[in-house]
Amino acid sequence: MPLSERKTSTAPAATGGVQSLERAFDLLERMADAGGEVGLSELSSSSGLPLPTIHRLMRTLVACGYVRQQPNRRYALGPRLIRLGESASRLLGTWARPYLNRLVEETGETANMALLDGDEIVYVAQVPSRHSMRMFTEVGRRVLPHSTGVGKALLAHHPADEVRALLARTGMPAATERTITTPEGFLEALELTRQRGYAFDDNEQEVGVRCIAVPVPDSPTDAAVSISGPAGRVTDAATDKIVPVLQEVAQELSTALTNTGSDRG
Repeated sequence: MPLSERKTSTAPAATGGVQSLERAFDLLERMADAGGEVGLSELSSSSGLPLPTIHRLMRTLVACGYVRQQPNRRYALGPRLIRLGESASRLLGTWARPYLNRLVEETGETANMALLDGDEIVYVAQVPSRHSMRMFTEVGRRVLPHSTGVGKALLAHHPADEVRALLARTGMPAATERTITTPEGFLEALELTRQRGYAFDDNEQEVGVRCIAVPVPDSPTDAAVSISGPAGRVTDAATDKIVPVLQEVAQELSTALTNTGSDRG
């Protein structure tokens, strides 16, 4: 969500909540939306909070190591957040496994979950197919978005200028002769992804392998689920059957991830 679109923090805290904590986490999310580094005036403008309040909250976050002040006096996300993020990613993979198990049972192919982490795709969970010929992707593996189905699914609804900027930073090396290697070609693939509601990787990351992916709607962080298998099994006819299952599982996973458990007392 772009920094300018996040709602302001001036409303009272939710019932039972602590307003200063809510505001602090809101500021951290705004910093992440802005690329990890912002100035106090930017935070004040987007959040609606007065500068003295933001300064006080940022000073506390700096003292705790979750934010650091740069030499140019702007504020950046701090290294202490890395440990929290790594732990959360591992838990996310654990939470996703029952849903990936269902994908394997209903499609017969290997199921994956991946996140957009900075400019890269990182795989956080996988349940392998029971076929003797199956696909393996090491959990924790990082790949570039342009050559993967999950990359297309994750970037399909990002503004075109953001996608172009990402591709300029990463480059578009060819993993196979089918890999899309131009920004224009990739943007066309994203438009096709939006039109049909799923992303497709046809021998673009690995020869002989096809992947179908959909985003997890309303996920707290950009996430996608996919199935991958040999091109001889993941045919066009199989795709028609697999896509509805993928979309249903993605929606169920979304519901599970967005349920905070706050009603459990």
